[in-house]
Amino acid sequence: MSESKKILELNSVSKIYGNLHALSNINLSVNAGDWLSIMGPSGSGKTTMINIIGCMDTPSEGKVILDGVDISRENAASLTRIRRDKIGLIFQQFHLISYLTAVENIMVAQYYHSMPDEDEAMEALAKVGLQDRAKHLPAQLSGGEQQRVCIARALINSPQILLGDEPTGNLDEENEGIVVDIFRRLHDEGVTIIIVTHDPEVGDVAQRKIILEHGKVIQDIDQSATFGEALKLHSKN
Repeated sequence: MSESKKILELNSVSKIYGNLHALSNINLSVNAGDWLSIMGPSGSGKTTMINIIGCMDTPSEGKVILDGVDISRENAASLTRIRRDKIGLIFQQFHLISYLTAVENIMVAQYYHSMPDEDEAMEALAKVGLQDRAKHLPAQLSGGEQQRVCIARALINSPQILLGDEPTGNLDEENEGIVVDIFRRLHDEGVTIIIVTHDPEVGDVAQRKIILEHGKVIQDIDQSATFGEALKLHSKN
């Protein structure tokens, strides 16, 4: 369930490269426990927005407030620390270390945060239904299984926001459904989820859909009325 506490605010955020406005005067407010999809054509500013929210870039103008802290002008080292402590990242390309097992890939994320704990890493794998694949290398896992390892890795340090950049982009329909169902269960547990996607079906299952075009928000759609039905329909498909 969504809480009233704001976890993220973008206030008049712009990102400018020379004459190009990748983002232009973006205002966005996200409550703890919300599930958002960010959509739009290529070049609309989705990647730029996700990089700023994920502490991988800073805005040219405006403020970004994450969990009550203005992160807009933090230096690279500080952003790395904030990202490590508050953001769980899921990528389209997985970025798993090829010579480490599934559980070891998760323990690497623990290492950079605090201290590796194999029992906790196994619990994270169990959460995505992969405890029986813990000792497998990435090459021994399907694409869907690799993405589920990435989700477990993103969750291991209990982030404030789970941030996905096309997390189902490399998956077939069956594995996309599995991943969306994991997101549903995480949302039920109160995890804040923000997903960038080109897939309208994945976009439609979120509570709220943000449409970008030419660096601007052209639609902010409340889907809460159809949220449950969209999830049921997607699960059936």
